Amino acid sequence: MMVSPFTFYREAARIMAADLKDKEATALVMETKRASLREPSAGAADAAAEQLAEGLARRGGPVRRRAARGLRELGALDRAIYSAVAATPTPSLDEPLRRLSNAANNSGLWLAAPAGLGVAGGGAGRRAAVRGTVAIGVTSALVNLAVKSVWSRQRPDRAGVGVPLWRNVRMPTSTSFPSGHAASGFAFAAAIGRDQPWLGVALRFLAATVAYSRVHTGVHYPGDIVVGSLIGEGTGQVVAGLIDRLSPPRRSAPGPETGDSGGSRTPDHLAK
Repeated sequence: MMVSPFTFYREAARIMAADLKDKEATALVMETKRASLREPSAGAADAAAEQLAEGLARRGGPVRRRAARGLRELGALDRAIYSAVAATPTPSLDEPLRRLSNAANNSGLWLAAPAGLGVAGGGAGRRAAVRGTVAIGVTSALVNLAVKSVWSRQRPDRAGVGVPLWRNVRMPTSTSFPSGHAASGFAFAAAIGRDQPWLGVALRFLAATVAYSRVHTGVHYPGDIVVGSLIGEGTGQVVAGLIDRLSPPRRSAPGPETGDSGGSRTPDHLAK
């Protein structure tokens, strides 16, 4: 049976079109799978937030529904930023940020500063060092013993999202929300800034860099460090204010024209 050239080319074109569609469908499925691996799981990352959103939605009312919608959108934005940071190549930043993140473990970076302040800063430096150290202790207790136990957010799946291995630091065993590194850094900077304003500004920049390094190395979501920074800043301000109120007022040393009682002494040529 003879097949006309027209029929032959038509059948060949149909087969090629079907094969192309199969390849496109396969590529779409593979891309979807890769995207699902890069995107952190909303259920694993934000179980507590999702439960809160569902509870608000069940209670009804326009305000609660808007709040529930806002919580879900913030969670999606949080995960999207985390994924974008993981996917962005930054070879010149990876090692410095990894080292900085490790240096701030157990507040080591911040606890080393009070020694220098106490030696070089005089009385004001010693007062600032005490404030900063107390602020770190109070903030660490507040974050690790109170907030983390109430809001149990799982740590990010940095391997599934694709955080480069050379960025990795040790993944903490505690829950993710909020960031203790960010809270301690901003608490220390806020307390120090009470007596040393310019030093407080510089320390806040350093604290912000430490906070970002926790996202860069894959151990925190951006929302964790934002809330941790706010908690630290507020706690540092409160602790510094309380220490000021509880400390006795400082007295200036009596001058050559001032007696022990603080009154002025009459010059000898007038005392006749």
